[in-house]
Amino acid sequence: MTIDVPRQPGGIESLLTQASARAPAPVEQWNPPYCGDIGLKIGRDGTWYYQGSPIDRAQLVKLFASILRRDNDGQHYLVTPVEKVSVMVEDAPFLAVEMEVQGSGRDQQLIFRTNIDDIVLCGPNNPMRFALEPSSGGLKPYVLVRGQLEALVTRSVYYDLMDLSGRCEAPDADGIWSGGQLFEFPKLGDL
Repeated sequence: MTIDVPRQPGGIESLLTQASARAPAPVEQWNPPYCGDIGLKIGRDGTWYYQGSPIDRAQLVKLFASILRRDNDGQHYLVTPVEKVSVMVEDAPFLAVEMEVQGSGRDQQLIFRTNIDDIVLCGPNNPMRFALEPSSGGLKPYVLVRGQLEALVTRSVYYDLMDLSGRCEAPDADGIWSGGQLFEFPKLGDL
């Protein structure tokens, strides 16, 4: 499935500057009581739902995303200083919908924009991982956005990644460089 997300005016560089000006909510520091399941869900295509109805207001989705976290139990929650509610996530909470490549080879830096306009510099602090797609046997790349929250790389960006993998300079390694780190594709036996 291809997700068509409009490009932002000014591109990723402009969003990177804006993102550095605002800090995310300190959700990892909050430990409120669990208040239950209120019917929030994030679909595979990045659509947020409340009790089965899509949430169409982008600003509301961005607000919810800013207080989302994934705990060690593997579950996703919206967290405020006073309450914590479940969010069912079908795959990843975010989608990497745009990628910019700066440099090349081992000095290459991949910068991703998510469907909620988070900017992620892929590297040691925001690593990429690959999972096996059960239905097709293909690879599904994910990039860590913050905390334990990941973005699934969309199909169009995936093709751009695969183009880059042909330029990998590490001998006997098949992967992608970003931020000084090689993110290797798993061997079929590793999956």
